[in-house]
Amino acid sequence: MNSQPLNLTKIVVPEHPQWPSLSDQEKQAIKARISRKLEQQNAVLVAHYYTDAELQALAEETGGCVADSLEMARFGTVHSADTLVVCGVRFMGETSKILNPEKRVIMPDLGATCSLDEGCPADQFTAFCDAHSDHTVVVYANTSAEVKARSDWVVTSGIALPIVKHLAEQGKKILWGPDRHLGSYVQRVTGAEMLMWPGSCVVHEEFKAVALERIRRLHPDAAVLVHPESPENVIQQADVIGSTTALIKAVSELENKEFIVATDGGIFYKMQQMAPDKVLIEAPTAGEGATCVSCAHCPWMGMNSLQNLEQVLDSGGNEIHIDEAIRARAVIPIKRMLDFAAQQGIGMQDKGNA
Repeated sequence: MNSQPLNLTKIVVPEHPQWPSLSDQEKQAIKARISRKLEQQNAVLVAHYYTDAELQALAEETGGCVADSLEMARFGTVHSADTLVVCGVRFMGETSKILNPEKRVIMPDLGATCSLDEGCPADQFTAFCDAHSDHTVVVYANTSAEVKARSDWVVTSGIALPIVKHLAEQGKKILWGPDRHLGSYVQRVTGAEMLMWPGSCVVHEEFKAVALERIRRLHPDAAVLVHPESPENVIQQADVIGSTTALIKAVSELENKEFIVATDGGIFYKMQQMAPDKVLIEAPTAGEGATCVSCAHCPWMGMNSLQNLEQVLDSGGNEIHIDEAIRARAVIPIKRMLDFAAQQGIGMQDKGNA
């Protein structure tokens, strides 16, 4: 079942930031300063797989975490740091704050958002839910705290299938938001009755099926790895469909020497680290109908840099604040997901998400 047309505000995609280039010596100097400041402030750096490789490496070097958004937040619950420095996009900082209300959560740039989050305004989504009050509301992790607070379940791309299957077996009708491609994939696999919010990711929306077919012919032995936020005609060509964590795992476990990867190119850092002998090929965003809004790199993830990371540690600004009433409601569907995973013996770190 498709959603009713909604008059959503057009999403404005920022240009890729052009930070001043740094020499290797300057990079080492700024990383050393950041490392000292993290230690002085009892802070830990958590970075998403889609951020710049330098930030991912720095997180690892300083005892932090490189992961998907849920594991980034979960890492904060077990780490002794007073401050979580989140390199990613805003909903990731919010999720960290939801699960770690007693900790200070800061980000290099609070303007780093997400097209899925931007395309699902809380007031409009709430009205949509109210208009379909007989549906169970299931939202993707890539949403604001306010949207999570209106939901019954929060899911990641890795655990969406078993949770929706479980709800469908109970006869529940699902109101899904915000990614229509991921929602359609879940619906096809589970057969659940689902009402879709019409959102999409600007990165995954751009992968082109015809161009992918051509590059597969050039690399016939390559395995095609696709994130389920991609369009159906791209998903149909996949050898592996999965979350960031699942795709990284596939590169290290499959015997193929080449991989065509349909997700944000930032993931190549961790893939190459896990499987240095493998050849990684970026799935095409060019071809018929291409506009290359993001060219397989999230422009909001690109707003994180070594420079503004150091600036936020100096200023102490860019702190995530969430109204306690909203946070208290938003944590319920997240914990419902975590409890379900524990009951079913599903390891969330292995499942991952965006």
